[in-house]
Amino acid sequence: MAEQKESSVLFSLKELMNLEEDRIRQEEDQKRRAEEEAARVRAEAERRVREEEEARIRAAEEKRRGEEQRSREEAARLEAIRHAEVEKARLDAENAARIEQMRHQQEHERQLAMVTQDKSKKRLVLIAVGAGLLFVGAAVTGVVTYSNAQKKQQELQAQLTDLTSKQEENQRKMNELNDKLAKATTPEEKAALQAQLDDARQKAADLAADQQAVKSGQHVVHHSTGVSAPVQHLPKCHCAAGDPLCSEIPGQTCTP
Repeated sequence: MAEQKESSVLFSLKELMNLEEDRIRQEEDQKRRAEEEAARVRAEAERRVREEEEARIRAAEEKRRGEEQRSREEAARLEAIRHAEVEKARLDAENAARIEQMRHQQEHERQLAMVTQDKSKKRLVLIAVGAGLLFVGAAVTGVVTYSNAQKKQQELQAQLTDLTSKQEENQRKMNELNDKLAKATTPEEKAALQAQLDDARQKAADLAADQQAVKSGQHVVHHSTGVSAPVQHLPKCHCAAGDPLCSEIPGQTCTP
């Protein structure tokens, strides 16, 4: 009877121990699942924060690029408008000079007709017409010279604008190469990036030299736009062969 009672007590204790072990395992499982769930929630939150930050950076970069593109387009548009206005002014000046020259040519022909009718006034007409032609020639020469000077100045300004744009683009390239060089891991990659960086630095020096040359009034063709110097065109003298009233104008060649 005592043995049966002792066995029953041992069985009960064993059952209690099993129950306690089951409870402890359940608590450990719950704790592990809770920790895993918390880790999963943290990882998910960190992933969302990282994705949102990456999206914000991409949006900011796209906005910056868009603003730079709009700025370049606006600058190009304004430059085109300014160039068109300058070209219109040059054409207007040339047309006015041609009209003035034609008017004086007609006046010259009228004076010739008057000379043939009145020999006594020949000397007076010669003096008046000669002075008029000298004045017209000087005026036309001045207009053409001013027009050519304006055209040269505009060409130099266009070259300087182009060189400045190229210098800015080259500087951005150098910054990108410096960033890549700092992140390079292999000697081959570093050597290749260093060679590109050296080329970009040489190009920056060449462009700076070209900008200085353009600022001093020289055209540059080997490093920049390839625009050559403007050609000066002198007005022609329209004189008939043996015309006694045709007075040579400095800078012109009178031919039959």
